[in-house]
Amino acid sequence: MTLTVTPCTDRSRWDETVKSLGGHPLQLWGWGELKSAHRWSAERVLVTDSSGEVVGASQLLTRALPGPLGGFVYAPRGPVVAHDPADPERPASAPAPGEIADAIADYVLGSRRAVAVSIEPDEDAGEFPLDSRWREAKTPVLPARTLILDLRKTEDELMADMSKKHRQYVRKSGREAALEIRKVETIAQLDECLEVYHATSERADFGLHEDSYYHDAFTMLGDDSPVWASYIDGKPVAFLFMAKSDRTAFELYGGMSEEGQRLRANYALKWHVICEMKRQGVVRYDFGGLINDGVTTFKTGFASHENLLAGSWDRPGPGYKIWTEGLPLAKKIVRGLRRR
Repeated sequence: MTLTVTPCTDRSRWDETVKSLGGHPLQLWGWGELKSAHRWSAERVLVTDSSGEVVGASQLLTRALPGPLGGFVYAPRGPVVAHDPADPERPASAPAPGEIADAIADYVLGSRRAVAVSIEPDEDAGEFPLDSRWREAKTPVLPARTLILDLRKTEDELMADMSKKHRQYVRKSGREAALEIRKVETIAQLDECLEVYHATSERADFGLHEDSYYHDAFTMLGDDSPVWASYIDGKPVAFLFMAKSDRTAFELYGGMSEEGQRLRANYALKWHVICEMKRQGVVRYDFGGLINDGVTTFKTGFASHENLLAGSWDRPGPGYKIWTEGLPLAKKIVRGLRRR
């Protein structure tokens, strides 16, 4: 099948396309705008078939590398294809997901110098087959192992799938009279949440971006990046910073104070956000990855299953071996990427 790849510079058209194809929120225009304000550049491309129908899309983030290496090109939870490529009702004439990925990689590698085109499809493992030109990435950005709730289930069904302890804590913290859960509406309110985030970072020993980065995420994604917080006496003790498309809600950042820990405020808060996403018609709630830490233990109590996505894959370009084996900068960049 002949596929054509063309840039898209219209924000409205882009976001409408991503949402209509069931794409991930990290493929929305605002996420690329955020990354472009913080050491990346963003390009959006549409993939059309011979009839002119859009069959895929990808937001491509590029990080400039030293000298002749050119750049590292990354599609966060992309490329976007029909949201269920394994659907038996998918037209036989529709291009396979791997064909769309190939067309995008050919476009990139044919138009600039790049050590790799790296993709992380938002599809289940085994549902995004790629040919032998692709290599499994040695330094993935987002973990393939995650937990995704099916929000088409009823609240009772979602609650029943939790561990017994999680059900108890959700209900108990939800009944805590001192706790108030509400949406964060202003930068000043966000700054109060970021104070909680700084304390969480120090306590758990993980790195953060500058506060300006979170301000930009809040403003550049707008309604596609809602934040909720649990309050006691008007002060936040836990918060959850989301990104969402029509199909998928994705956890970006979250934190909790010591007072919030005591009251287990994060249990009621997370359940509130899950239910709110369900009410808004979102059908998938992605916990943002599981990496075998204490937070993972907390996350996995919300369901009896885990999910494994397609993983991280590279189409090598010139200098790929140096990038993967000999360049310390690669590891530094990927560590930074993991902060999202």
